[in-house]
Amino acid sequence: MTKTALLFPGQGSQEKGMGRDVAEASSEALDLWKYAEQESGMPLREIYWDGEDSDMANTRALQPALTVVNLTLWQACASSLEPLAAAGHSLGEFAALAAAGVLSVRDAIRAVAIRGKLMADAGREGHGMAAVLKLEQDAVAEIVDKAAQGTGMELRIANYNTPGQFVISGEEAALDAAAGLAKESKGRCIKLPVSGAFHSPLISEAAEEFAKLLKQLEWNAPSFPVYFNATGIPEQDPNAIAELMQKQMTSSVLWVQTLASMWNSGIRTYTEIGPKGVLQKMLKPNFKGKEEDWTGAAIGSLADL
Repeated sequence: MTKTALLFPGQGSQEKGMGRDVAEASSEALDLWKYAEQESGMPLREIYWDGEDSDMANTRALQPALTVVNLTLWQACASSLEPLAAAGHSLGEFAALAAAGVLSVRDAIRAVAIRGKLMADAGREGHGMAAVLKLEQDAVAEIVDKAAQGTGMELRIANYNTPGQFVISGEEAALDAAAGLAKESKGRCIKLPVSGAFHSPLISEAAEEFAKLLKQLEWNAPSFPVYFNATGIPEQDPNAIAELMQKQMTSSVLWVQTLASMWNSGIRTYTEIGPKGVLQKMLKPNFKGKEEDWTGAAIGSLADL
């Protein structure tokens, strides 16, 4: 068995046909698709196996569908991998929790189906997100502070993806101001096709509603360490984990810090479980300058097993 950290992707990793080969090979996997369709009230297989890109980007459908793909892929490869730890990027954190036994698979799917609805409903005109590229963290933080203070509007770093790739979230005027400041600093700012200012206080009402559901779920201690978006470090206590997940929707995704923590704990092998390999591509810039050898792999379909 390969000893490895498990990495589960989030929104942006969707692709046409994802998870179909696993579902067609496993009745258990197909049952999870049907359960996710029941919980979300959406024809997920129709959307992701035969639909259009615009439909696949709908967060209401995407969150349960991608979670099913991540978890059915994990079930297909679990016998060949020995997890040293796990982490999930934003939405992917729920798949990590299910893989480690913190939540049952069905509770994780139920949770993300409701999470997707709440986040879709939380979208507001004039709210959004943008990727900031080619600038270091201190420069991006300074730009965000200046843009927020200059406009008097909400803006924050929502995702710390790599040392040169960040996502900012907030109100449109502040995003526009940040784009101008990034250009002056020789960086790039690209608006993302999302309907809300996710991972920011602007969706706090949705987060409060989601917390009500999370309190109803059964939380267990993880069978292996899970590193959390909100802190970048692992947590073992089930009650503390539940509290972290209640804050997750409005907290920043500390992916740079998460990978650094894993590295510092001695982990050198990383396997992404999910379509497209987005997180796999983030490993190299996050581990730039590391002298020790490290390896990464991506399992996005049965062909990768």
